Amino acid sequence: MAEDKDESQEKTQDPSSRRLEKAREEGKVVKSTEVFVFVLLAAGILLMQITPFFIEDFLKLCKGFFIFGLEVKHGHSALGSISTAIDMVVKTVIVFGIPLAIVCIITQFIIGGINFSLKSIYWKMEKMNPISGIKRIFSLNGLVNLVKALLKVFLLGTISFFIIKKNVPDLTYLTTTNLASAFGKTVSFFPELVLALLLGLALIAILDLAWQKYDYIKQLRMSHQDIKDEYKETDGQPEVKQKIRKLQMQAASKAAKENASIDNLSEATAIITNPTHFAVALKYEVGESKAPIVIAKGRGKVAEQIISKSNELGISKMQSPVLARAIYYTCEIGEEIISKLYSAVAIALAYIYKVNNGENMDEPEIEIPNDLVFDEFGNKNV
Repeated sequence: MAEDKDESQEKTQDPSSRRLEKAREEGKVVKSTEVFVFVLLAAGILLMQITPFFIEDFLKLCKGFFIFGLEVKHGHSALGSISTAIDMVVKTVIVFGIPLAIVCIITQFIIGGINFSLKSIYWKMEKMNPISGIKRIFSLNGLVNLVKALLKVFLLGTISFFIIKKNVPDLTYLTTTNLASAFGKTVSFFPELVLALLLGLALIAILDLAWQKYDYIKQLRMSHQDIKDEYKETDGQPEVKQKIRKLQMQAASKAAKENASIDNLSEATAIITNPTHFAVALKYEVGESKAPIVIAKGRGKVAEQIISKSNELGISKMQSPVLARAIYYTCEIGEEIISKLYSAVAIALAYIYKVNNGENMDEPEIEIPNDLVFDEFGNKNV
């Protein structure tokens, strides 16, 4: 039994979409240092090729720092050189810094997406644990990083060796030429060397990206228990689901009861409205009941049907949003209104009675207790 339990806890299942989403919220996305190295070097070299004027200015600036004496005599100050250097720094940021930053963002977006999360930069005590550090060094990831470093040295070293070996015959004659010619001959094979090294870095980047994606999914794998727990979190535990079903059944029953109550409108004494979103039909006959009885109520479409049918039946109405909502949310169909609403309902019925008997008067201002003031969603405005 114990072995079965241990096996069930092995993380053999691929991560769910919810687990991947939570990982992103914590700032965990696929990242590859080797991809960034390749992309930044390639983009940097490309920028150097399309901005030769900038490189020339940069070399002139560097040359100026090593010239002394005559320039000072002819009025070239140190402050002027510093000003030129600052200007060059600004140009460097514009020409190289901003484009390379944009390239970095686009690269991360392509390989693993971008997500800014403060959780990923929180300081954790476990990071200071030397035992955990040793485990990370001798873990599978540590071994992969070692193999990757050795592969990089071997591959780039081999490429450089063969490119230089190919050009050895030309390099042997450098001692017989002047410095300018020797320098030109030396750099003549640089484009070939750089291109070959970039291809080597591209291969390493592809391998590293494949590993990082595999390792990312592996770290987020789930056990059968993890899947069960996530299901409970997302879809709810059985007790919660049962409660939700109960509430849904109650809501459906209430809606059906409100729809059916429209048939009883012929017995209504008065209608209290919101004026259109809520409608409550009251019945009150002196001596029949202690207080008015709610014989129909509704909101939205049902309220519109109640108002429409009451117009056909010629039932008197009064507009009082606070009273209509208070009766709707505190009283059930077929039951008497609560005692806290006696005074307010009495004022409303008295007004309707007087209007029905031909008196011309303004609608009274209905006041109800503060704890019975609701908004249209049933929330108390206290």
